[in-house]
Amino acid sequence: MNKQKILIVDDDNNIAELISLYLTKECYETMIVGDGEAALEAVPAFEPNLILLDLMLPGIDGYTVCREVRSKTTTPIIMLSAKGEIFDKVLGLEMGADDYMQKPFDSKELVARVKAVLRRYKPAAAAPQPETPGDRTVEYPGLTVSLSNYSVIYNGKSVDMPPKELELLFFLASSPGQVFTREQLLNQIWGYDYTGDTRTVDVHIKRIREKIKDTPDWRIDTVWGVGYKFLVTGK
Repeated sequence: MNKQKILIVDDDNNIAELISLYLTKECYETMIVGDGEAALEAVPAFEPNLILLDLMLPGIDGYTVCREVRSKTTTPIIMLSAKGEIFDKVLGLEMGADDYMQKPFDSKELVARVKAVLRRYKPAAAAPQPETPGDRTVEYPGLTVSLSNYSVIYNGKSVDMPPKELELLFFLASSPGQVFTREQLLNQIWGYDYTGDTRTVDVHIKRIREKIKDTPDWRIDTVWGVGYKFLVTGK
């Protein structure tokens, strides 16, 4: 069985080596690069399953690297930063990151988050299973969301979505009309005791809405002060 590969992008070699040690013990294959330009070169060459990306890099910063990587691939990205402000977290998520960890972090938490993100992403990389889709696919006029092969078809065209966006859309669309709080969505989609801000959900909803627009048949509704629901209006 091939090891899953993790690209570590950090200009602090001591931290990078420590992270590599933790992950190697968990049987991951790692590669370390120290700047943004090297990271952009390493992604197509190394083909990582996940990227640990520091924000404060010499030359091309982490935000730019994240945006460039996300424009070409859905490889999951966990941002690492000494900055703990909500603005920085939200900006990172808006750029396309899947998770955000503030330095210094606990090694066990880092490994847990890596495993959680890779678990969510694994179905996207796996070959489609021969089983019938069943409740792993939801369909509405102009929209099909499948967890069997992690695909979104909108108005006949495939839409690229990182795993968490797709899972959030699928979860809402699977229970039309039901209101979910931000806390419920965090718990359901992130799949572990997520320590982030509930604004994470708002950021992901915003990104979903940018990719698929409301129709006369359905839409994603904001329930002010509570959360969100997938509203079917065409029936």
